[in-house]
Amino acid sequence: MGLTPSAVDPPGLEVRRLAAQLLRACLDQRLTVEDAIQASPRAARLEPRDRAFLTSLLLTVFRHRGEIDAALHQFLDRPLPRKSGPARDLLELGAAQLLFLGVPPHAVIDSAVGAAKADRNALHFAGLINAVLRRIAGAGTSWLARPDAPRLNTPSWLWERWSENYGSAAAFEIAKAHAERPSLDISFKDGSGVWQDQRLAIPLPNGQLRLAPGHAPVAELPGFNEGAWWIQDAAATIPVRLLGDLRGRDVLDLCAAPGGKTMQMAAMGAKVTATDASEKRLSRLRENLARTRLSAEVLLADVLTTSFRQTWDAVLLDAPCSATGTIRRHPELPWIRQEGQIAELAALQRRMLAKAAELVRPGGLLLYCTCSLEPEEGEWQVRRFLTGNMEFQIVPASLSDLPPGAIAPEGWVRILPAMSYGGSKGMDGFFAAVMKRQS
Repeated sequence: MGLTPSAVDPPGLEVRRLAAQLLRACLDQRLTVEDAIQASPRAARLEPRDRAFLTSLLLTVFRHRGEIDAALHQFLDRPLPRKSGPARDLLELGAAQLLFLGVPPHAVIDSAVGAAKADRNALHFAGLINAVLRRIAGAGTSWLARPDAPRLNTPSWLWERWSENYGSAAAFEIAKAHAERPSLDISFKDGSGVWQDQRLAIPLPNGQLRLAPGHAPVAELPGFNEGAWWIQDAAATIPVRLLGDLRGRDVLDLCAAPGGKTMQMAAMGAKVTATDASEKRLSRLRENLARTRLSAEVLLADVLTTSFRQTWDAVLLDAPCSATGTIRRHPELPWIRQEGQIAELAALQRRMLAKAAELVRPGGLLLYCTCSLEPEEGEWQVRRFLTGNMEFQIVPASLSDLPPGAIAPEGWVRILPAMSYGGSKGMDGFFAAVMKRQS
């Protein structure tokens, strides 16, 4: 018996029941929060305000999961048995609301107990849920100011990788940055912003604006419906900027959806061919192009199996990756990914990079990038490629506005989430390298 709604449910109970179901779906089926919500008919029926709260609640649980587990361990005498159904999930959701979202305790406890009573497995644990959440509410949030919070919120396999690759101090700063709710950066079609009020947005060195907390829903902000701008993290704009002047140049954007870099290059005056292997993802790209009134040739194509009939001045491969650089925005990733997937993705990236190289004209540029913090998907990938492809050489990055330390001695770019940009801290993790094919 699942968590099913009742005609007499108090306000908010259905959202919390659904949150418990989707939390379990994310963990068991290894779904992102976005995918779990989009696949749920019950979520589709929610009012926008309730859907926003559902999203925020799930992301908060994952962002602070280590701290939440520590709190529950402190107040639970013994682990819950497997037969307890969604009881553990309801406790995690309740703790997230009490400790990090500031929801009144009575609303949290009443809804968690009500949801437990609606499930035959969790029913017998309703009293325990009530007691544990009351103890957490009574203890307050003062104990959360603990120095090991970033470590608690990071699974061991990732913590060990980052410590080995970047050092323990950098690993701590990366994990600390992941606990912060990310800002939204916007890119403008004409390169200039529409907000002059500094209370609403912070100008960034690359011409973007970083929205201040508390802004209106994205679709309600000025200029959205007119197609004046799109959402794009500052770090994600760097790869295209490394290509230099693209006016009038033929550019192939592989794995292009949802289209941030396609729009960026089209706005720079490039003649862009955008491809992706997913028709569903391409539909989002087409919608974004239509809204911004930017043009690109859009093709459904798999880079590994499609026989392209031409070559291009520049080829961009934003390769599928573990996406560990986007944990600020997708805090569920550490809990639904496995370390073994990195090697599998790296093998796929090698094949895609080799195919992308064939599509670059002599004298043209090959841009390889990933939103991953893992060297296997960045630095190691490019080193291996250059060793076997002597006709390509690195074009050293020369952008003057990058965060200190972002340009490696080899000439490529490595962005870490804790880096500051234009006085504002926080960016997605990214790797990018531009290589030129000799004439």
